[in-house]
Amino acid sequence: MTAWRVLAVVAGVAIVAYDLWDLVRALIVPRPATGGVVAVVARSLRRGMHRLAVHRRSFEARDRALAAVEPVLILIRLLLWMVIAYTGFALVLWGVGQRSIGHAFIDSGSSITTLGFATEPGSVSAVVTFLAAGFGLTVVALQIAYLPALYDAFNRREVLVTTLESRAGTPAWGPELLARHHLVGIEGNLATLYADWERWAADVAESHTAYPILLQLRSPHATNSWVTGLLAVLDSAAMLLAVNPSSAPPEARMCVRMGFTCFRDIARVIRVPFDPDPLPDAPIALGYEEFLEATARLERAGMPMERGPEAAWPHFRGWRVNYESIAYALADIVYAPNAPWSGTRTGIAEAVLAPARPAHRNPDEPQGDPAAAT
Repeated sequence: MTAWRVLAVVAGVAIVAYDLWDLVRALIVPRPATGGVVAVVARSLRRGMHRLAVHRRSFEARDRALAAVEPVLILIRLLLWMVIAYTGFALVLWGVGQRSIGHAFIDSGSSITTLGFATEPGSVSAVVTFLAAGFGLTVVALQIAYLPALYDAFNRREVLVTTLESRAGTPAWGPELLARHHLVGIEGNLATLYADWERWAADVAESHTAYPILLQLRSPHATNSWVTGLLAVLDSAAMLLAVNPSSAPPEARMCVRMGFTCFRDIARVIRVPFDPDPLPDAPIALGYEEFLEATARLERAGMPMERGPEAAWPHFRGWRVNYESIAYALADIVYAPNAPWSGTRTGIAEAVLAPARPAHRNPDEPQGDPAAAT
């Protein structure tokens, strides 16, 4: 065995070992894996595909293009792990065998895909061939097992997001959530809603930090988004705590705390900067005029308020400062629908999608009550 073949064996073993560790770290270890060749390539491809998608003229066309990005990247990651292993085993087969480097790559491809049409005689080559076949099966098996876990977490996330269509409009908006509950007299259900979203935020914090690819998987409905959904729930809880501090359910406070904890955990994983301990009077992007319009909307819905807008604003700002910057950054990263109070989207000049409230129809007013639609 020449020095070049020895070097090829060492390099090949190192490549295969690295590929196996990267695969295990990404698909098995329940912690985020943001480094490595495959992750870097996937991020670069994602940025390029996003640039192409955001240039679509209509919101619907852009959403369809963005929805396909992550599923395509899942397949590309699988292909990259296979290609890296294919290269490593080819170097090992060339190093331990007698054939040319071209034949070694053919042998490696035949083995790692378990086709078995090209093998080199010899016990050492046979062992390497078996290992390559086992590696190929392992990659495919892990990916097959990974997808159900991934989509199970995705489905759990989307259930509560979808319920906001009737509770907070689409796209979801915090003041609209409060207004609708008071319009139909179900404000007593807010405690249960906030308790459900507290658990939801804990689940998302755990699953989306372990598998960051979930961040980019888009909702089945174009105007829904897990980012704007959580933001709407947190804004509604913050408003309720600000305007009705004595009657607001304690679940609202817990929901806000778990909500911004979820945002912060995700921000650490994807390296979004934020202030971990902001002062309550720190400035926020949302203006007082927008808050004033929201409180007027609540008054029209018949919601009683212990504090007026001027007295409630510092308290609302003190809650929102804990999560606003992260929510805006995440909404921009995932190109969430441009919901009210959700910031701007880089490269997209699009009007805010105000949530439409369905007409309140009944036998006495079949055309609906115009006052209830504002």
